[in-house]
Amino acid sequence: MKLELISFKLCPFAQRAIISLNTQKLDFKMTYINPMDPPDWFTAISPTGQVPLLKVDDQIVFESSVISEFINDISPTSIHPKDVVQKANNRAWIDFSSTMLGDLFNLVIGDEAAFNAAKKSLFSKLSKLEAVKSNKAFFNGESFNLIDIALAPIFMRLAWINEFTDNALSITEFKKISAWSDAILEVEEVKSSVVDGLDDVYYSNIEGREGYLSTLLVDE
Repeated sequence: MKLELISFKLCPFAQRAIISLNTQKLDFKMTYINPMDPPDWFTAISPTGQVPLLKVDDQIVFESSVISEFINDISPTSIHPKDVVQKANNRAWIDFSSTMLGDLFNLVIGDEAAFNAAKKSLFSKLSKLEAVKSNKAFFNGESFNLIDIALAPIFMRLAWINEFTDNALSITEFKKISAWSDAILEVEEVKSSVVDGLDDVYYSNIEGREGYLSTLLVDE
């Protein structure tokens, strides 16, 4: 089975797939495109015109959550919990977490009012996660699961933003979430899921959007 993941370097949804592929030790080819000017071949195979896409031999799997589940399905071991209720609960929180990426995007592009609204929305969701998170390293305990993978791009971008600013989005008020973030960002498959210098690209993206967040940047 030949796997090719198609996306762009900053895509957090593709990062989830990359972490899953690396965690499951699956070989794959990574192809980057410009989402603002996608090539004709991509437009021809993408049902939604969005990334990421996973080519499986000559077939297409699309939608990031489906891609992650597919990767898990074709792997020798599952990185979902075995208990069916816990697995369903994890899937629900994964879906919930995807809305947090929308908040992060709005934080980058919005004016001050939009920034504050997005921060309020994001922190409200973090508070709900804090209420259900255990005191163990990862969401379900000591095992690194798909739900941890789903949160990794969020925690990585929050860490970048706090590094670029005077901790404008500090999550230290959420003790369990902060510890969870630290644990996830130390996982080797998470560290290696982005290209070198992507933090600089993210900084430039914030700067270029000219939203309120760009006014909070400190010189690198």
